[in-house]
This record gives sequence, structure tokens and C-alpha cells, in this order.
Amino acid sequence: MPTTIDNGKPVNRKQYSQISKINGIDLYYEVYPNLNANKTLFLIHGFLASSFSFRYIIPELMKQYHIIAVDIPPFGRSGKDLKYTFSYKNIAATFIQLIHKLQLKNVSLIGHSMGGQIGLYMALQQPEIFDKIILFASSGYLQQVRKSLIFLSYLPFAHIFVKKKLVDSGGVEGNLLKVVYDKNQITEGMIKGYLEPYIENDAIFHALAKFSRDREGDLSKEDLNKIHIPCLLVWGAHDRIVPLQVGKRLNQDLPNSELVVLEKTGHLTPEEKPDETCRLIKEFVG
Repeated sequence: MPTTIDNGKPVNRKQYSQISKINGIDLYYEVYPNLNANKTLFLIHGFLASSFSFRYIIPELMKQYHIIAVDIPPFGRSGKDLKYTFSYKNIAATFIQLIHKLQLKNVSLIGHSMGGQIGLYMALQQPEIFDKIILFASSGYLQQVRKSLIFLSYLPFAHIFVKKKLVDSGGVEGNLLKVVYDKNQITEGMIKGYLEPYIENDAIFHALAKFSRDREGDLSKEDLNKIHIPCLLVWGAHDRIVPLQVGKRLNQDLPNSELVVLEKTGHLTPEEKPDETCRLIKEFVG
């Protein structure tokens, strides 16, 4: 991990963010170094989100671990270049390249929602570089979008359709209301943090249109059976986005997994239950 030198001795460098060209895309990631740590956490957010979604758990976890939080292309501050292939397989390969570039060791994957599925793709591609996997309400068993929608994504006005669909669903605030158990947890700062990447320009909507056709289906049962890395599955009992039944099915298909269910919790586990999230991570990673 990056360090500075003080009187000939390495010391912790302050947390920082960076955009690097990885696998043909500008990849935004945040680094929280801890020179006393011998384990690294690699954090991957969910759909329509960014590394912002881990803001409550990073301050506690960085006391014990190296942390890398990355924005999935085309979300957050990562690139939206339409020449890039926004498939899970390619995004997973891009993140693995970043791990090698940063020379990370003893890496545990932490993925939320769609980020969990990308983490599983990474584990399938190069299982030898990961110690543990922790999935918070991971997506699973979704098929590729219908051929009619793939065709629509090629049309010049596709980005307008994507933007309208997001607005019609209630916008950022409307979507947040669907993913939390306690609506009182939604604050102005939370809405602003999730909205920010979508108000600067329309590039994100063009990229989302391409993302919709590039995204292949989730891993099959046969592929999941090949992943033997110890895996902790954490689910909110009241998750309306990725129901608990998906977690139970993943628990059956991932050979070395265990499932923990949190009561009075929706889909945004790291934000709704940050203390419990940190405790589970520390106990599982060690």
C-alpha cells in the first residue's frame, strides 16, 4: 500500500482517492491505508450507487484493515466510455487488474447487491487471490434483459428512456424509500450523495443504456458450486429488492457459505445496520 517516509520509517498515508486507467476505463477508487493491518477489504457497491454507500462502515473498519472502495463503471465517479464492455465478467476482470496493480494481499471481497454478483464473478475468475467473501443482499439468479430491451438500447434516444424510467420510479428518493426498512433513516445528505452522479450530465444515462445490453445473466448454480472460498451471506429480513429467498438459495449453491438474517432491516444493510455490519465483517474476516 502507498506510504510516506518519516525519519526513515514508513507511516500511514492519509486516505485518498484516485482515478486510474484500468482495462480501458477510468476507474475511481478510494484507498484507506493501514500499515498495521495484514488483511485488505475490497468493497463493491450496488446498482445505481457508489462507494458513498459504505460511508458509515469505513471509519470503523479502517482501524483494523486496509480498505479499497471502488466505483463500478459506469457508476459514481468511474468512467462512462461507451467503448467499454459493461459486463459482469469484464468488470470483474477490471477489478482483478486493479488488485494486481495495487499489489493487494490477503484480500476479502465485500459486495452489496449487484456488487455481490460482481464479487462472485471475481471469485470464479481468480479464486486464489481471495481469502473470504461477504455478500450483503447479493443479487442472484437474474437473467439477461429481454431481447426487446437490448434492441431498444441501440436506439439514439435510449438514454432518454433510461432517464425517464428512473424518474418515473420516484427518482433517487423514491428508490431509497423502497430499499430501507425504516424510512426515517433517509436524510437530505443521503439523497444528495446518491443523486450527485446523475445531475452533472447525461453521460451516465447513455452508459446505463449500454450497461443494460452488456450485462449478462448472474452466475448459474453450476458456477456457484465451483466457488469454495468461505462466504458469509447477510440479508435483511425485510429486503424487498433482493428477497431473503435469494439468500437461502445462494446458501445452498455456494458450498462453503453461511447465512445470517438481520431483523428490521431492508436492502441497504451497511447503511441501516452499520454497527452490526462491522461486527459481522470483523468476526468473519478475523
